[in-house]
Amino acid sequence: MSTAIHHGDAISALTNYVFPNDFHVHWSLMIVLYPYITGIVAGAFIVSSLYHVFGIKQLEPISRFSLVFALAFLACATWPLLLHLGHPERSFSMLLTPNPTSAMAGFGYIYSAYFILLLHEILFIYRPTMVGLWKSSSGKIQWLYRFLAFHNDNLSKESLQLDHKIINFLAAIGIPMACVLHGYVGFIFGGVKANPLWATPLMPVIFLLSACVSGIAGIILAYFLIKKFTGQQIDVDCIRTALKFLWGFFILDFVFEMLEVFSHFYMSTHHWHVLENLLWGPLYNTYWLYQVKIFSVIPFFLLAALCLFKFKDRVILFFAPIASLMILVQVLLMRWNVVIGGQLMSNSTRGQVVFIPEWLGREGIIAALCIMIAPLVILYVLGKIFPFWMSEKVADSSVD
Repeated sequence: MSTAIHHGDAISALTNYVFPNDFHVHWSLMIVLYPYITGIVAGAFIVSSLYHVFGIKQLEPISRFSLVFALAFLACATWPLLLHLGHPERSFSMLLTPNPTSAMAGFGYIYSAYFILLLHEILFIYRPTMVGLWKSSSGKIQWLYRFLAFHNDNLSKESLQLDHKIINFLAAIGIPMACVLHGYVGFIFGGVKANPLWATPLMPVIFLLSACVSGIAGIILAYFLIKKFTGQQIDVDCIRTALKFLWGFFILDFVFEMLEVFSHFYMSTHHWHVLENLLWGPLYNTYWLYQVKIFSVIPFFLLAALCLFKFKDRVILFFAPIASLMILVQVLLMRWNVVIGGQLMSNSTRGQVVFIPEWLGREGIIAALCIMIAPLVILYVLGKIFPFWMSEKVADSSVD
C-alpha cells in the first residue's frame, strides 16, 4: 500500500464512522501525476495551435518549442499508470480486448493516435531543418536526419506549401484530440456517481481549463529558464502575449473551480454536509489556504497587473516566471485535492480518512519526483535533435 497510516490515525478512523473498505486511499500520487502530465501536454499543444491555426504571430518564437515540449511530457504520460498497476503488462489488454463501453479502455487508442499526430506534426514542421542538417552532417547522424526528413530533400516552394497545409491540418484536428486526451480524465472522475466531490458535469470542463493553464505556464517557465541558462535573448513580446492567454484561461479555470463549490453550497443536497466537513476539515490547508488563497488569488492579480498595465521589460521578465511557477503549483494542488481529497470521504458520509504519502515505493514521493524529472531529461535529448527556436538557422547551402 502507498498509504502510511499511524496507529493514532487508525484509531481515529475507526471511531469516525469509516468503513473498512474506505480505510486506504488506493488512487495515490501516481493518479495525481497522470492528469497533471497529460494536462501539460494538452496545454502545450494549444500554445502551438494558437500560432499555426489561429495565426497569433507573437507566439511564433515558441511555436516549435511547445510541440517538442509536449512530446517530451507525452512520452512519460503513461508511466504513472504503469507504476500504479500491479502488473503493468496487463495494460495491453485494453488494446487487445477493447471494451467500447469503458472510458478507461479508450485511453490506449486516444494516447496512441495523439502521439502519432504530434510526432508527425513535429516532423513536418522540422523537415526543412532536418534536410539542412542531413546535408551538412555525415556518418550515422546523417542517416538519422535523413530518416527524420522522410528521405525527401525537396524544398521547393510547392513542396513547402504542401507541408504547410499538412501542418495546419494536423494542428487543427490536434486541438479536439488534445481536448479528448485530457477531457476524458475529467469525464472518468465526473462519472463516479457515488462520490459527491467528483460527480459533477463541471469536472471535464475544469480539467480541460486547468490543462490549458498548466501547459501555457509550463511553456513560459521553460522558455524563460532555457533562454537564461543558454544566454540567449528573450522575446518579451512573445512573453507578453503568452501571459495574456494564460490570464484568460486562468480566469475561466478559477471561476469554474469556485462555481463547482458554490453550486454544491447553493443546492445544499444531502451530500453537502459531507463536502463541507471535507473542505473545511482535511482539505482546508491544501484547498482553501494553498490552492485558492496563495496559488490562485496571488497569481490572478499578478497576471492582471502584467496584462493590463504597461510595465518595463525587466518587470515582465521578473514576474512572468514567478506567476507561471505558482500556477503550475496551483494545478498540481487542484489535482491532489480532487484525486486524493475525493477518497478521504467514507461511504458512511460521516467520516474522513487520513492520507500520508510514503517516500519510497513505486507510488512514493521519490518515484513521483523521478517521473516529473524524466520529461525534462527527454526534452534535453530532443533539443539535441530538434532546434527549439525559429531563430536557429541551419546551413543549407548544399540544398538545391
